[in-house]
Amino acid sequence: MARAPVFVALLCLAAIALASGADARKMVGVYVLKKGDFSVKITNWGATIMSIVVPDSKGNLADVVLGMDTLAEVVNDTSYFGPLTGRVAQRIARGRFVLDGKVYHTYLNDGKNAIHGGHRGFSKVIWTVKEYVAGGDSPYITLYYRSFDGEQGFPGDLDVYATYQLSSPYVLSVRTNATALNKATPVNFLQHVYWNLGGHGSGDVLGHTLQLSASRYTPLDKELLPSSGRVEPVAGTNYDFRTPTPIGARIRQVMGGQMVGYDLNYVVDGEGMRKVATVRDGKSGRGLELSANQPAMQFYTGNWLNNTKGKDGKVYNQYGGFCLETQAYPDAVNHPEFPSIIVRPGQVYKHDMVYKFSY
Repeated sequence: MARAPVFVALLCLAAIALASGADARKMVGVYVLKKGDFSVKITNWGATIMSIVVPDSKGNLADVVLGMDTLAEVVNDTSYFGPLTGRVAQRIARGRFVLDGKVYHTYLNDGKNAIHGGHRGFSKVIWTVKEYVAGGDSPYITLYYRSFDGEQGFPGDLDVYATYQLSSPYVLSVRTNATALNKATPVNFLQHVYWNLGGHGSGDVLGHTLQLSASRYTPLDKELLPSSGRVEPVAGTNYDFRTPTPIGARIRQVMGGQMVGYDLNYVVDGEGMRKVATVRDGKSGRGLELSANQPAMQFYTGNWLNNTKGKDGKVYNQYGGFCLETQAYPDAVNHPEFPSIIVRPGQVYKHDMVYKFSY
């Protein structure tokens, strides 16, 4: 019975490949990286992390990311469970920007704005598997995608690579890079994983303790855009996680009452590859430390999950998972006061993430 949805998914994917002019011979599959009792499942549809299995303090194994069981469900997912999003992740106000005197309009898929690269961003395309080593000391997979000039309204051809690799002890590294080939273009990737260290579908994450290496944030307006262009200190606000604090401690006071939950961009202290966040679930004993080389990070608490069907017959509800999305500043392409996300021909964008698990 489980084969039918996958077969349907593959037919749909072949049709998408043909319609987009992609190589119809590209296959969509599920790839497992395994090192001892540590395993990660990835599909080359959207470079999506489908599962991450790690032990708890008693040695019990659990999948700690929210997601879907089948490729058909991954294809139809609207919650962004685990994909790599781009060409420009997060929001672009009105889907519009000016680059070198030319106005560009990108696909609007978030009301009046664009988000995560448009309705067919990098999370909704077939990536080519360049290399795959399932086991050994450092199992890894490298995926490739050629984003074409004009795709979703963005200028220029872009060569994109993403490598997922396991190492000891319980470390997953994600290394991405993109080279602009012939035109200047904005680039900003993020990995949209929803975490629940108690195990996906185990309840809410409000009791998880979070610490962020972020003393500043960008205030957002009602459309979750940094329209003011300001950067303000977290000190004295409900957004302050500089010391370990339960995610749910102030969750009902955030966002000015506009919504219940966090969906906020933090400015990460320091530069280069450094620690961004540390999370721990007291019940399971599992911990997660995230390091990255990007200037900012979006913290999201699954505010819009509502009776969402997930893996293994589980149902995800509000606060059933949280996201730590390292990134550039949102809408940076329309804010010259923010660090630039423009990559010019021959230049290479690099975004590296390291997830270290403990128990």
